[in-house]
Amino acid sequence: MDTATPTPSTSPVVARLIGTPEAPLFVDVRKAEDFAASEYFIPGAIRWNYDAGDAPPAELADATTAVAYCVKGLHVGITGAEKLREKSLDASFLEGGLRQWMENGAISVRKRPDLGVTGESVSRWVTRARPKIDRIACPWLVRRFIDPRAQFFYVPTNEVFAFAKANNAVAYDIPGAPLEHDGELCSFDSFLHAFELKSAALDRLASIVRGADTDALNLAPQSAGLLAVSLGFSKNIAEDHAMLDAMMPVYDALYRWALDATDEKHNWKPA
Repeated sequence: MDTATPTPSTSPVVARLIGTPEAPLFVDVRKAEDFAASEYFIPGAIRWNYDAGDAPPAELADATTAVAYCVKGLHVGITGAEKLREKSLDASFLEGGLRQWMENGAISVRKRPDLGVTGESVSRWVTRARPKIDRIACPWLVRRFIDPRAQFFYVPTNEVFAFAKANNAVAYDIPGAPLEHDGELCSFDSFLHAFELKSAALDRLASIVRGADTDALNLAPQSAGLLAVSLGFSKNIAEDHAMLDAMMPVYDALYRWALDATDEKHNWKPA
């Protein structure tokens, strides 16, 4: 990889890639004091404090493109991108840094240490076994937007809270959990609210998930389809993590439709 001075990436361009297969690996290279002073980070970002001599994150080995970002998009971010390019990554730096990103209204994640999400450590989550909709949609959201390294556990209903306490995990989608249904809203909505994830595409997806999960199929035409696909996968797949792995591409596709294809029609008819 050419180690010449990296080029800048602009937030309006790369922000639209978040949550899609084309998304680069965002690498948060802010200095420790700047990182600690901020309540937000870019969705899916991996933390690397190269300034403190930290070892490069393991996730770099699986990445091909990366965007390093600091506070203002100046020396710290540029140097971070240079170091990434030394590791054979096609790396750029975020023009204007996180400050410009936030000012542009691009999607961001609020840190929630009380929920195990700090932007640095790996979060751990536990819920009821035999997931179908909400207990798949929430892990998808976490891995694509909040913490790509997150760990998920499925246990019998009566063991959820004991497991959470014993394993430093956060319970979700069960009454009494920090993140659960709230009136007509489902746990997916609660995750969006807790981490202040705001985008039109995620709002569209939330309506679909809510309709499928709460038997409110009138909320979105796609809710009935998600319900059918989820129940079908559940009948075909007995192991919960295998179910999660199988359904991740379904939510990837629904999100991409919500982002880029809502106006596209398919109405071919034979002559």
